[in-house]
Amino acid sequence: MKTTRTSSRKQQHIDISLAKDVSFCVKTAGFERWDFLHNALPELNLSDVDPSTSFLGKKMAFPFIISSMTGGYADAIKINRQLAEVCAIKKIAMGVGSQRQALEDDQFHRSFSVVRDVTSDIPVFGNIGAAEVAKLRDASPILRLIDLIHADGFAIHLNPVQELLQPEGNTNFRGVLAGIELLVKAIPVPLIVKEIGAGISPNVAQRLIDSGVTIIDVAGAGGTSWAGVEILRGKNKDGKRKKQEMRLNSQEFWDWGIPTIDALRGVCIVKSKSSWVKVISSGGISNGIDIAKSLAFGADYAAVARPILKALANGGVKSVLRLFDKWECELIGTMFLTGSRSITALQKQQMIPRV
Repeated sequence: MKTTRTSSRKQQHIDISLAKDVSFCVKTAGFERWDFLHNALPELNLSDVDPSTSFLGKKMAFPFIISSMTGGYADAIKINRQLAEVCAIKKIAMGVGSQRQALEDDQFHRSFSVVRDVTSDIPVFGNIGAAEVAKLRDASPILRLIDLIHADGFAIHLNPVQELLQPEGNTNFRGVLAGIELLVKAIPVPLIVKEIGAGISPNVAQRLIDSGVTIIDVAGAGGTSWAGVEILRGKNKDGKRKKQEMRLNSQEFWDWGIPTIDALRGVCIVKSKSSWVKVISSGGISNGIDIAKSLAFGADYAAVARPILKALANGGVKSVLRLFDKWECELIGTMFLTGSRSITALQKQQMIPRV
């Protein structure tokens, strides 16, 4: 089967993420720097704890999202079907990977639309890169992508670091904010703006909110380094950077970005002035206590990608379900130990710096 250059790149991203260590080298997400203040008198039963919430107009059993990962090539059909199965069972949300390939031709449309073959009940959102948004003259291409998956929301991923280091990257980012403003007014579903691992600063968050964006995913540094993924993609079999594609001494950018906890704290200060804004925490989340810490710092939801992909590759749907069962128990346990009956109560809990 013939594949486009975009399709080949998407498959390479998944292959490298599974086969190589693409974590940040030194920088961490920062969750280890903070602890909850233990409540020895929670005055509730464990069975009283309710971690349910809603996202994009649909109920979720707990505030978790399988973040945008893949689509646009043949093997992505199976991956996205299995991820949707997990979301349907656990009653959580899912984002599909960048739908850029779906704008090029219809060869792999099913790799995205398959999520709706599984269920119509879970919140699902589409996804396209910022450089594509900068080129928009009207919303018609995005409306087609929304229709393709019957999306409840649509995400724009801001990825200047990845585009800078990607051998075939598009660094034309002038006009992205104007494109976002266009989409806020023109599409029938909420617009999500997300980074992909380098974090969102308070200044950028404020500009997005001023443009009408109501959901921001901070996607900070400390989890998967997409700079690292592209650095590895750009090397030949001898491990050397391809000279004809080299733009800079890219290895120095492997750890570029704002740690997740720092990005989250800054964005949530901006969020506190705008009650209608929702924040997603992602980047280096590795357990249910990280999810709880994210919520205590002001996030409304937490999201993860690569750990889910690895669990899926190693043991299929059952392996991912076991991971989620563990994280859900850890989240509920943390809520009990802080006296938090609901997610709203958890968001009010005090965090203390670890000495």
